[in-house]
Amino acid sequence: QVQLVESGGGLVQAGGSLRLACVGSGHAFGNYAMGWIRQAPGKDREFVARITWSGLSTDYTDSVKGRFTISRDIAENTVYLQMNSLKPEDTAVYSCAADMLGDYRYRINPEDYAYWGQGTQVTVSS
Repeated sequence: QVQLVESGGGLVQAGGSLRLACVGSGHAFGNYAMGWIRQAPGKDREFVARITWSGLSTDYTDSVKGRFTISRDIAENTVYLQMNSLKPEDTAVYSCAADMLGDYRYRINPEDYAYWGQGTQVTVSS
């Protein structure tokens, strides 16, 4: 069992930055790949970014490439999402999630992730 707690959401103007954090705990958390998935009102969940258990490989959805960076601090059991140049269309609830296939890339289906945090709201005003 893995527990995940996100923080760092908020209200920001377009062009601004936010850094989300996800602290994990539980059995073998360090072996999991971690993802950030977002859901805007009235829309389906959308994959944003993923990092393998080692932190050596990352994947991003096209709309955030060059603006968002996912990273992890293995010693602190924390995964980050640095979001720069934010746009109103980035507004959503952002959740971190853990995937047991820790060394795999390109697993972008939200159904691939077994454990989820409660989510944190990100609102970008124009």
